[in-house]
Amino acid sequence: MSRDYDSQLLESVAVRRRRMRDALLFGAQRARRTADERFGKMFAGIAIAAVLCAGCVGWSFLQSTLAKQKAEKDKQQQQQEQMYNPTPSASASGAADKGAEKQ
Repeated sequence: MSRDYDSQLLESVAVRRRRMRDALLFGAQRARRTADERFGKMFAGIAIAAVLCAGCVGWSFLQSTLAKQKAEKDKQQQQQEQMYNPTPSASASGAADKGAEKQ
């Protein structure tokens, strides 16, 4: 039972200190405090929105860059395959067939 009394006493002291601090900081201008809170929340919202927008732009840039690099890599790989594994052209295979018919 003494625990309940102690916790209630500590809580009431904390509430009193907070009220005294608020009275010292803001005095009779209580409307100013709510306006300050609104401006703070508005500024925080704008900052969060700006960070999210920057993140989206950065992610888009990263994806675009990676896609370009992959396309270039695929193109180079295709060119290398064509260099090392040339496919016979239609005229070359046709000439080979004609030579085989003569024999």
